[in-house]
Amino acid sequence: MEQIYTIPVNEAFEKSAADKSCGCPFCTLYNKLEGDELDLILGASMMEPDVRIKTNERGFCRTHYDMMFVRKNRLGMALTLESHLDDLTRELKDGGLSGGTGKKPMARIEKLEGSCYVCERIEFNFRHMVETAILLWQNDENFPEKLKSQPYFCLPHYRMMLKYAQQRLNKKELKAFVADCEEIQNKYIEELKGDVSWFCKKFDYRYDAEPWYNSKDAVERSMKFLRSDIHKDEKRK
Repeated sequence: MEQIYTIPVNEAFEKSAADKSCGCPFCTLYNKLEGDELDLILGASMMEPDVRIKTNERGFCRTHYDMMFVRKNRLGMALTLESHLDDLTRELKDGGLSGGTGKKPMARIEKLEGSCYVCERIEFNFRHMVETAILLWQNDENFPEKLKSQPYFCLPHYRMMLKYAQQRLNKKELKAFVADCEEIQNKYIEELKGDVSWFCKKFDYRYDAEPWYNSKDAVERSMKFLRSDIHKDEKRK
């Protein structure tokens, strides 16, 4: 088991168990990883030659360009862009004076569009965190109760959990794990369905005098459940 991941995984599960508004613990872990990577790329890692080579090659997706832009270190971003643009100036030239067919720049741009240095860093560490959660459930006698105390798992991260559980657990363990997860998910979906339905009813004049109950943020909660609650730029607030 990757010891470096057990502490953040336990902390995220404990946080969501204690405060249901925290939502999916894996979304919390993802956002923490993302924030740390953005801080590093605009700070300590910015001038490291090996990191600069990788960022020049892979670039960043639009989401992470936007998240870097709203952070305070514009100089760090500008220095990273300066190096990246210098490399691209050479890589996009196609054929010199005689001209080319456009294949070289097209291939380079296509590769760039499909890569992001920050995404790849997050993906590597996040995958190990999901695997660690499965191993903790399997080997730590206290962790199954932490899992059962979760408010829900967003669907994308729930799929990842099931994927790694199928790879790591034996048949008996897998059935028990899935049963625990299904109980959490089914309960939350039923609650969410009821809140969304009541939210819709509140736009009918016949229900105007009725209280909102827990439905005011039903749309937002449904979106977080269906598509994850990630890319939260806390520094922008």
